[in-house]
Amino acid sequence: MSVERLSNLLLIDADMRRRAAISHALSSSGIHVEPFESTSELSGSWPRSGVILIHDAPGAIADVVERMAAHGDWFPIIAFSEDATTGRVVEAILDGAIDYVGWPISPVELATILTRAMGRADQIGNAKLREVMARARIERLTRREREVLGGVASGLSNRLIGEKLSISPRTVEIHRANMLNKLGANHTSDAIRIAIEASLVS
Repeated sequence: MSVERLSNLLLIDADMRRRAAISHALSSSGIHVEPFESTSELSGSWPRSGVILIHDAPGAIADVVERMAAHGDWFPIIAFSEDATTGRVVEAILDGAIDYVGWPISPVELATILTRAMGRADQIGNAKLREVMARARIERLTRREREVLGGVASGLSNRLIGEKLSISPRTVEIHRANMLNKLGANHTSDAIRIAIEASLVS
């Protein structure tokens, strides 16, 4: 994949000087950069495609992932910072980034990473989007509704779920109906699929 294919780098960084420096460095290498101060600004002019290069500020990656789920789009996320620790990199990957770079980095190195990210995005993009959207649905559930969903996904009957949770089968039925409604699931099989996509069950 050539640098020309990387036509839309969406840079999110609250630091104006660093944002300008990164934009200048990459633009001089033929990479088109669209700079944004925040995920809110990005959401206001939602792109059709691109790779997100985001400064790893607290909550930034989780926020952009939530916005992608709301828009129904998935863009590969590369996080960066100037002082990344191993723990911080791991957390960023768990939050949804597919790569992490230290800044400063040469435009040539970054172009290589972007190419790799685009290739991986083609493979995992749809699956990742489904996972993000499924998790967003699961988060609407109460703790008890999640427990009932876990029981349903494990193939347990209302009676067995009730015994496991020390509640009556009738109460399980009520939680089950509420759970299906919140998930937007018409059938139990839909709820199980959502649970699997959210990695709630394997």
